[in-house]
Amino acid sequence: MGDSSYTLADIAKMLDHSLLKPTMTADDLESGCQLALELNVASVCILPYYVRRCAEILRGSTVRTSTTIGFPHGGHATATKQAEARRAIDDGCEELDMVVNISQVLSGEWGYVTDDIAAVIGPAHAAGQKVKVIFENCYLEDAHKIRLCEICTNLNADWAKTSTGYGSSGATIPDLKLMVEHTGGNVHVKAAGGIRDVNTLLEVRALGVTRIGTSSSKTLLEQCRATLSGGH
Repeated sequence: MGDSSYTLADIAKMLDHSLLKPTMTADDLESGCQLALELNVASVCILPYYVRRCAEILRGSTVRTSTTIGFPHGGHATATKQAEARRAIDDGCEELDMVVNISQVLSGEWGYVTDDIAAVIGPAHAAGQKVKVIFENCYLEDAHKIRLCEICTNLNADWAKTSTGYGSSGATIPDLKLMVEHTGGNVHVKAAGGIRDVNTLLEVRALGVTRIGTSSSKTLLEQCRATLSGGH
């Protein structure tokens, strides 16, 4: 499967290195940030309390600091999500992964859902930072996903994202195809949860996915290196 259309560096810059497990110690977070630097991934998505330290570690590198907003269930009040976003930005966050209000999506309250997402995109974009909108597709019907893609397109979200990684399932090929199809050219798609090998990663990349959320960055890049050096 040697494919000369990408390099190891290209794949590394697709990866958001996830440091979100609630049991991670400060030492785990510290070493995770250092690993992300060594691998030169796209970003570190870290527990919110550690954003300021993460930004210090990554300063001067091309690895961006990211964190979660309204995580993992999306049910926070909109004002709380906005306060989380402002705090994260003040602490040095460059990419904010926010969870939609799943309850309001399933209730068909699209005005609320739109305002909730806009409340995070507004301050983030004003500060020159980016937002990934997490749908948590495992709980949604296709009609919900399509409507969310349209909202993300209208609000100029930077990414539409499949999952938190903490729902009942993660990214699927059908969902990624649907999201790529229904988002405008201004919105990228991020796959999170379930991308555990390089073949799957390359498959979703071919669909147009530009970011992968993973806690297994090192393993994926080792597999990628082996694939690239393995010939055709």
